[in-house]
Amino acid sequence: MRFKIAGVDSLIIYFGDKIDELTAKKVKKAYLCLKNLNLEGLVEIIPSYNSIFIQFDIFKYDYKSLENLLKNSINLNIKDDFEEKIITIDVYYGLETGFDLQKISLEKSLSIDEIIQIHTSKIYDVYAIGFLPAFAYLASVDEKISTARLQTPRTLVPKGSVAMADSQTAIYPQNSPGGWNIIGKTALELFDKNLENLSIFEVGNKVKFNSISKEEFLSQGGIL
Repeated sequence: MRFKIAGVDSLIIYFGDKIDELTAKKVKKAYLCLKNLNLEGLVEIIPSYNSIFIQFDIFKYDYKSLENLLKNSINLNIKDDFEEKIITIDVYYGLETGFDLQKISLEKSLSIDEIIQIHTSKIYDVYAIGFLPAFAYLASVDEKISTARLQTPRTLVPKGSVAMADSQTAIYPQNSPGGWNIIGKTALELFDKNLENLSIFEVGNKVKFNSISKEEFLSQGGIL
């Protein structure tokens, strides 16, 4: 673990320099450890791909005292046997909703059915949350369908759009600009103001995509 000052009331703990599964597991263990410790004076704990950002109460801690406390409190050697929550997302992979399916099909010399099969065959890890509330960065996409970001981002990506960029996949929780490749759409509401982190996702969760028909999508409240 490497500690770095981020501000007068914040610090960042780095668990590696690369974005890989081993580093992600360390972040997950440390995050769950901190959540379970429930230390007084920690205002915010935000995990990312290879680090955790912590905002703290300056009337409770200074940087050095908190660094020492965290070094002695975070245990990365705990058994990796905690129960992992798997969230299943129903997706309609149609040309009306998957604006870039045809392009990816041509680029990868795969049929659209093959792209759907590959995308739904994996269970993805939630590595981070952002740039929008409930926007979960999921990895890793199979290399066979891994696709670079669009050269020209769209000014509007519809809410619920399922997308890919390089080795990551994600769902847009609301209408927004975006440069990821759109391959489908879900009717599931991802943002929930009643939840602590405003999202159905948490770092450490796993996500499985399930292909559904247009009729099922519409019956769930989906909008084409």
